[in-house]
Amino acid sequence: MTNSAATKLIPRKVLFGNPVKASPQVSPDGKRLAYLAPVNNVLNVWVGSLEGDDYQPVTKDKERGIRFYFWAADNKHIGYIQDAGGDENWRLYMTNVETRETRDLTPFANVQARVTGHDKHFPHELLVELNKEKPQVHDVYHLDLPSGELKLVAKNPGNIASWVIDTQFKVRGAVVTLPDGGSELLVREHEESEWRKLVSWTSEDALTSGPVGFTLDGNALYLEDSRNANASRLVKLSLANGDVSVLAEDSQYDVGSIMIHHDTYEIQAVAFNRDRVEWTVLDSALQEDFKLLRELQAGDISILSRDDNDQVWIVGYVVDDGPVSYYVYDRASKSGRLLFTNQPELSNHTLAQMQPVSFKARDGLTIHGYLTLPAGESQKPLPLVLNVHGGPWARDGWGYRPEAQWLANRGYACLQVNYRGSTGYGKEFLNAGNKEWGAKMHDDLVDAVHWAIEQGIAYPAKVAIYGGSYGGYAALAGATFTPDLFCCAVDIVGPSNLITLIRTIPPYWSTFLANFHMRVGNPDTEEEFLKSRSPLFRADQIKIPMLIAQGANDPRVKQAESEQIVAAMKEKGINYEYMLFPDEGHGFAKPDNRIKFYVAAEKFLAKHLGGRYEEA
Repeated sequence: MTNSAATKLIPRKVLFGNPVKASPQVSPDGKRLAYLAPVNNVLNVWVGSLEGDDYQPVTKDKERGIRFYFWAADNKHIGYIQDAGGDENWRLYMTNVETRETRDLTPFANVQARVTGHDKHFPHELLVELNKEKPQVHDVYHLDLPSGELKLVAKNPGNIASWVIDTQFKVRGAVVTLPDGGSELLVREHEESEWRKLVSWTSEDALTSGPVGFTLDGNALYLEDSRNANASRLVKLSLANGDVSVLAEDSQYDVGSIMIHHDTYEIQAVAFNRDRVEWTVLDSALQEDFKLLRELQAGDISILSRDDNDQVWIVGYVVDDGPVSYYVYDRASKSGRLLFTNQPELSNHTLAQMQPVSFKARDGLTIHGYLTLPAGESQKPLPLVLNVHGGPWARDGWGYRPEAQWLANRGYACLQVNYRGSTGYGKEFLNAGNKEWGAKMHDDLVDAVHWAIEQGIAYPAKVAIYGGSYGGYAALAGATFTPDLFCCAVDIVGPSNLITLIRTIPPYWSTFLANFHMRVGNPDTEEEFLKSRSPLFRADQIKIPMLIAQGANDPRVKQAESEQIVAAMKEKGINYEYMLFPDEGHGFAKPDNRIKFYVAAEKFLAKHLGGRYEEA
């Protein structure tokens, strides 16, 4: 018996069910705490006193569960957004914490709400973006919280992708997308002034650059900026003369999370996500706090929430082999207290460690990723699951990952690769993925498998490719472009035809369309090229079993993307399983649906890779 066989199975409901408690946020006055926890298996917001145990649910969601919420600056309301069935037409709801009354503040059909601004200095106001005039673009509305009245304050001419709010709660900046995939930052003196161009970014810089916010006096902007550098740097740009001063930079890694002071609006600390998340403290007043936080518990630190006086912090600690721990940290007493962990039952199981790895791709580019092996496993080689992240303009990071733990616990090596085109590693690495879907981006995944085989980690005849969104596309590409490398594939909401993918993007992605054309291809001028990179047109190459899962309401990767490849496999008599979730979108929000998918995926992988399986 191998060591992994001696490790007890972690139940799927512990890995993929709802957290017991998660996402804590302190109230602006520092007296109360909110967090997400289930009510009848549906995540809702609970509120109680920070020092007490009087927590009660204040929201009443009965469908998809609340995932994104915030304290309104008035201390009286919890705001959250929710869609229907995964359609991403988010509505903004506001719940009175005392009366438990919930109002729908954006009650418009087929309209997407985005919260642009809430500020302690304007406690009864919000700024909200809505695409109700034109589905392609979002205008900015001022929302009066007590009355619910919406007033248009910034009209989108059709090319503005995002807006920037100043410290007086006025719309004074806008990012315009250009037809070549580049962008421009426009500013104005006040809301009645004419816009003027402040900065231009080429298409090479556009995804690694953008505004962070205005300074207190409104005379300068903080930016993430990769001009004259490889990775995005944190800079301060004068509006008067264009002078740039660099506040934080790394030659290889882009700027990550940013901490901004509630009153001075100065940047206090910056995180860089290298192999792990590392903080650079810019405000000397926080040096001791970060030193104490690093001593409080091991793990990668995230500052989740702070009260208005900046005395009470809610801090999360992510480790690779245990649950996420949440602490309340008191800056006055310089002490921290554990609030809770997100999934306490994980502590009853032996979890695997995640190891940062790197290797050279065939053209010499260094590729980074993470390897998770079964806990205590000494017997190699192992069946391998190549777990490909979505995006593709995103990246995998270190820490507790349910899928990595699930795969390792079932007896597989799990390899996660930040292939070229992934974000976080600077613009050269990002732009190396342009027009390389199904080509060099896929080569990086193939090279990762060969590296794992050469290292003695992976058993060559037992390699699966698995992923969602772009990762689902990669799984389909693996089955069609390199059918001899993998023994099975799992595709979750992955596009099969790049032509139909781009032609059916949601209308509100119109300002990102030029980027799609530059980084993937333009179906109007490059149809044959996109065909050559689309798994659908190579379906006759598939000779491995496939599991495909799709949400019927997915606005990004439409149901047809899965159904057309399923139809092609059916016609050719290829072995496949297809799961359609009628009440889901781009991914599976409902715990019952998640569990149903993972039951099927676990059985599928056990059948073709020989790992362990928890009986349903």
